[in-house]
Amino acid sequence: MNTKFETLKASVQEIIDLIAAGDSREANNKLLDVSEVLDEMIDFAEEDEEVREISRYQVLLNQLHVKLNGEEEVDGDA
Repeated sequence: MNTKFETLKASVQEIIDLIAAGDSREANNKLLDVSEVLDEMIDFAEEDEEVREISRYQVLLNQLHVKLNGEEEVDGDA
């Protein structure tokens, strides 16, 4: 389980670095890729702890999406 989340953490950091560098297009593309990975992970999660950790990353990705696209969240969706 740790390896999956270490890779995920590195990918999220890459998105943050791209945003900081002003490369919104590449950051948005990477965000979409990581979102797909999270969707797959949640589909196959077997432990509650794993689901909680995935949920934390989903919240973070939603916040990054709002930051990138300047959208307001509506009913928890960005």
